[in-house]
Amino acid sequence: MVFILGFNFPESRLVKSALSSFYGVGPRHTQRLMAKLYIHDTARIGSLADKQVLDLTAELSTMTIENDLRRKLQDNIRRLRDMGAYRGRRHAMQMPVRGQRTRTQTATAGKLNRVERFG
Repeated sequence: MVFILGFNFPESRLVKSALSSFYGVGPRHTQRLMAKLYIHDTARIGSLADKQVLDLTAELSTMTIENDLRRKLQDNIRRLRDMGAYRGRRHAMQMPVRGQRTRTQTATAGKLNRVERFG
């Protein structure tokens, strides 16, 4: 097991999938990080040297990921709601925010906005 930023990863897991399991790190960020640290696309966590794991941890710690990113997102929505902006009111009412139709098919918006509403 390899420990990276509070998460244990099995040694057989691909580095690409391990990095993209962090909230806020998608395929593009994963590709850039691996290229920056000279890690091959099909490399496994167990095959990384200790220095590479430390460098990877250092790079990830400089990024806004996981709880910091979630908190930032909730703060932005809370700011919109407190300002009384249109988008903030739509979030508070659990309705689509970006101009989607409301005559039908608003269940998805209700699910998504419900999570962001509590905070």
